[in-house]
Amino acid sequence: MFQIELVEQCKKNDRKAQLKLYRQYCDGMYAVCMRFLKNPDDAEDVLQESFIKAFQRIDQFKGEVTFGAWLKRIVVNRSIDFLKSKHQMTVELKEGYLHVTDDDDWTIEDDISIEKVKAAIEGLPKKYKYVVQLFLVEGYDHNEIAQILEISETASRTRLLRGKARLKETLKDIAYGTGS
Repeated sequence: MFQIELVEQCKKNDRKAQLKLYRQYCDGMYAVCMRFLKNPDDAEDVLQESFIKAFQRIDQFKGEVTFGAWLKRIVVNRSIDFLKSKHQMTVELKEGYLHVTDDDDWTIEDDISIEKVKAAIEGLPKKYKYVVQLFLVEGYDHNEIAQILEISETASRTRLLRGKARLKETLKDIAYGTGS
C-alpha cells in the first residue's frame, strides 16, 4: 500500500492502516526521542504520545511534506515539551544583546569519533545543545528551530554559533588530549 493511501486510510480511522504506519515509523521516531531524552522509558512514553497525537490530528496532514517529516516534527516537539515539563530547560537568553554572524569554517579533527561528538553535544549548556542538535543532527533550519523552541530566528542563529564554538573547543581539547 502506498504511503498516501495508508495516510488516507488512517484519516478514516482504519486501525490496520494505523498499525502499518506505526510499524513503519516507530523505530526511526524512537531514535529521535532517544537523542533528546536519553532514557528508554521516557522515549517510549513520548513516542506513544506522539503517535496518539499524530493519529488524532492526521486530518491536519496535507501532504506538503512527507508524512515522516510531519511525524518527526510532532516527535521533536513532544520530546522538548517533555523536557520542559521536567524543568530541564534553562532560562531563555535575553535577546537584546544577541548578534548574528556566520561560521562556514566548521571542521573537526579526523580522529574524533561520532560518539565523542555526541558526548560533546550532550555536554553543551541546554540553551545551545537543543539548537545544535536540531540544526546539525535533526536537520531543521533556523525558522523551524525558532518555532519549536519558541525563540527568535536571531536567537537560534546566535545559539548555534555559540554552541558550535563551544563544541569546537571541547572537540579540540579531546583531540589534543586535554579533555575527557
